Amino acid sequence: MENILEVKNLNKHYDKFALKNINFTLPKGAIMGFIGENGAGKTTTIKAILDIIKSDSGDIKIFGLDNQQYAKQIKEDIGVILDDMFFPEILTPNDINNTMKNIYHNWDSQMFNNYLTEFSLSPNKQIKTFSKGMRKKLEIATALSHHPKLLILDEPTSGLDPIARAEVIELFQNFITNPDCSILLSTHITTDLEHIADYITFINDGEIILNKTTDEIINNFGIVKCNEEEFKTIAKKDYLKYQKSKYQYSVLIENKQAFKNKYNITTIDKVTLDDLMVLMIKGVK
Repeated sequence: MENILEVKNLNKHYDKFALKNINFTLPKGAIMGFIGENGAGKTTTIKAILDIIKSDSGDIKIFGLDNQQYAKQIKEDIGVILDDMFFPEILTPNDINNTMKNIYHNWDSQMFNNYLTEFSLSPNKQIKTFSKGMRKKLEIATALSHHPKLLILDEPTSGLDPIARAEVIELFQNFITNPDCSILLSTHITTDLEHIADYITFINDGEIILNKTTDEIINNFGIVKCNEEEFKTIAKKDYLKYQKSKYQYSVLIENKQAFKNKYNITTIDKVTLDDLMVLMIKGVK
């Protein structure tokens, strides 16, 4: 399977934080959910991919091209939403349209205006009059309107109500029906990813701690609920992390079927991405 994005041994050091040997690949036609708590390194990784910040070492290829050497060429085919991205508040959507015509060769004014209509955004009102959700919709319309092949999205549904979020998720699903297109989607709303992501990459404290298909996580991972006596029978190699509450243990396992075959413990719950994050970060090994 051909990859649209390849990140190999990416390192970036700051005084109090570092990205350490980040590795992952995003195939064509796929959506990758990029998860982790605040400060874990998601935005730093994305900015390194986009060549907004310079990495200390490592290789990043987009469309098979070096992201620094071919930055200008690559930019034409990437749609971007960053969590700290903003348009000057005095501009209107019409101003954005006129500006983007001079930036992207493939800018599609008709498509942009169609999104404005779909999102109920007035083309002539200044951005300062827009709510947070409306501004996010404007960013999404802008990211999609030059026919990109790769979307790199940092919290794209932040500030949207559930109905608007569902509409945006449907847009992303329609985008990915083109087998040449892919999405790297960083979000704290992990329930969205459970429905649309093909892969999950989990970063914690600047390191990738899990990189699996979503199906692997949902179908194979589980949370064993047991008492202390039962927990003492479980070998350390057979679980990833655990948490102890007043009345029971919650134990994260990677292979439900193998666990069932080995242990006489029947209460195994399905794992959500929220469960996974909490146990992987807060749990004990």
